[in-house]
Amino acid sequence: MLLGWIGLFAGLALLFCAPAGARAQSGYDPRTWSYDEAQNMLISPSYSEPDSGYVDNPDRAPIPREVVASSEAEPKGSIVINTSERRLYYLMGNGKALRYAVGVGKEGLSWSGRDRISSKRQWPDWRPPAEMVAREAANGRELPRYVEGGPNNPLGARALYIGSTLYRIHGTNQPWTVGQANSSGCIRMTNEDVIDLFERVDVGAQVIVRH
Repeated sequence: MLLGWIGLFAGLALLFCAPAGARAQSGYDPRTWSYDEAQNMLISPSYSEPDSGYVDNPDRAPIPREVVASSEAEPKGSIVINTSERRLYYLMGNGKALRYAVGVGKEGLSWSGRDRISSKRQWPDWRPPAEMVAREAANGRELPRYVEGGPNNPLGARALYIGSTLYRIHGTNQPWTVGQANSSGCIRMTNEDVIDLFERVDVGAQVIVRH
């Protein structure tokens, strides 16, 4: 039952990783999402199977972070995310960057743009919006009103919030999904990597997302 709830929470987290400005581009509308009982998760209307490289394998080894050369002109402390490469770069200055593997949005749900880190939270909690709670209740399914931060929370160990959007850079309790295109737009990292990034990044730091 615990694994079932974890799967449901992970699916619910995908739903609320889309900023208002991206809705017109992605077709995002929470009223059109449906519940897949077999997968125990919410499915977007533009859902497609994960990309061909996806492996749902809890034993899959994480992709290690590493220091690499960088020619970026952005200020030291900025974050640059390349969604097609599925990598996040923390700019260290002096032509170097720390590169992390990330999970990114599925086809049709990815985005690009520039913003800033507006807040940071350790072991963030999660509260499903009232609209979602009511919609699921009408279908005979009761959602928790509050999911406490912790290892079973779909946002993982840390969350960095991007501007006033609903996008986040956050951890995950499914680390084997990192490196894939499998979210609804949020940037997903292993808990170990998001903790490392969290300690380095300041509120107000630039975030640049490119395809």
